[in-house]
Amino acid sequence: MGLLYANLLEWILHRYALHGLGKNKKSSWSSHWHTHHKKSRQNDFYDDDYKKKGWNESTSREKSGLIFLAILHLPTLFVSVVFYAGVLAGAFRYYYVHKKSHLDPEWAKEKVPWHHDHHMGKDQDANWGITTEWVDRVVGTRVKYQDRKPSHPFIISRSNSLDKDDKR
Repeated sequence: MGLLYANLLEWILHRYALHGLGKNKKSSWSSHWHTHHKKSRQNDFYDDDYKKKGWNESTSREKSGLIFLAILHLPTLFVSVVFYAGVLAGAFRYYYVHKKSHLDPEWAKEKVPWHHDHHMGKDQDANWGITTEWVDRVVGTRVKYQDRKPSHPFIISRSNSLDKDDKR
């Protein structure tokens, strides 16, 4: 249940906070739309901010947000350890998949085509799921722009690791 909840929360925050509020340049959410999306579109989905170590301008909000959500959901630990573990697993999974996809666009096209479609498709206001597409399918916001069938995003060969040397 915690993982399903994390997927739903990911979709809601992406759609309403990062895009809804984020399109306003004065919003604290604006870096997602005005930096990350812009850079991804200009570089064929690649975003080199994920190569930077530590807390940099672009990824620090994302990391801070995940830590905030982990703390915010801490009370659920006292109700269900398994639920809270699922929420944390969802947060780690989100960051891993998002980072990996923007450092390795070919991997993203194969493993998370809905996220690639979100950035590179005609309408960036669709395909809100990052790690999964199930919420988009349920609510009707999944729009396919490519014909590839996804494979599981956690089946990763050694050559697809995050540490591989980037050719850019």
